Amino acid sequence: MALIEFTDKGLCCPQGKFYIDPWKPVDKALITHAHSDHARWGSKSYLCHTYSKPILQLRLGDNPYQTVEWNENISINGVKVSFHPAGHVIGSSQIRVEYNGEVWVVSGDYKVVDDGISGQFEPVPCNTFITESTFGLPIYKWKLPEQINKDIQNWILKNQEEGRTSVIIAYSLGKAQRVLKAIAEVTQNIFVHGAIYNIHATLMQAGWNLPAVKRVTNETKKEELAGSVVVAPPSADGSSWMKRFTPYSVGVCSGWMQVRGNARRRNVDAGFAMSDHADWAGLLQAVKATGADKVFVTHGFQAQFSRFLNENGIEAAEVKTEYGNDEEEGPTALTAAEE
Repeated sequence: MALIEFTDKGLCCPQGKFYIDPWKPVDKALITHAHSDHARWGSKSYLCHTYSKPILQLRLGDNPYQTVEWNENISINGVKVSFHPAGHVIGSSQIRVEYNGEVWVVSGDYKVVDDGISGQFEPVPCNTFITESTFGLPIYKWKLPEQINKDIQNWILKNQEEGRTSVIIAYSLGKAQRVLKAIAEVTQNIFVHGAIYNIHATLMQAGWNLPAVKRVTNETKKEELAGSVVVAPPSADGSSWMKRFTPYSVGVCSGWMQVRGNARRRNVDAGFAMSDHADWAGLLQAVKATGADKVFVTHGFQAQFSRFLNENGIEAAEVKTEYGNDEEEGPTALTAAEE
């Protein structure tokens, strides 16, 4: 019996009688982070990092939540469990599972470059590593966060000179917090969509120091919006909600913007290759740092990434899961065709 098994409900630890990021209701769910593809409603109890609890309460409602700090060891039915920084979004953790000297690490989603908000990724030595591969192709190579921030700031300043509102499309948990920090360095006139505001207010109430924002409502006057910056989720892009900002320019923050032509295909004015996932080099760095004998590759470019690992002396296999339907759910057909 493997320490972690891949079942129709999700990643199961039979010895510990718990699941990690299950996609169906279970008795005990350990949650790597609060994105909807990894944290789902219906389980009887949840274990998460302290930072994730307020967001889970917002998204899943009141449930029995138990929290842990990073690197805090707990025992679940004789299985040693600990959470370690994943660097993906606020509260995101890798989960280390140990029993009878065997160690598995479930990474959830992660990035290895510190964005100043989400925590610094911590390599965790293990026998078996379960990794994502959202951007598991060599074409994906991110700029440093400060360079991306500068690109966004310059774009905003240019729009201000031209009398346009800057509308930035960014996922509500993760990129929105990073974007707001960058925006605040060039303007205090920041508005946000309701979905962004809900996460923002929850994090502020939990003690996070984030820039002041105003929620866009039906009462928001057009003159208030002139020359402002608006942060909205992907669902707002192209909707009638956007018309109130005319004249405006749209910039999309997404790892898929790395591929030339995606901004044009989406009919947006600018694309910023900002991602909360590791790029190709980051994935390889993380895998090698674990020293794992076996790697299971989940959502993303599983076939390509696992094949590369096998060809380079690291035993790897693909695993089908229900992860990957968050803000960067996968390349469009056009993206895949270009690659």
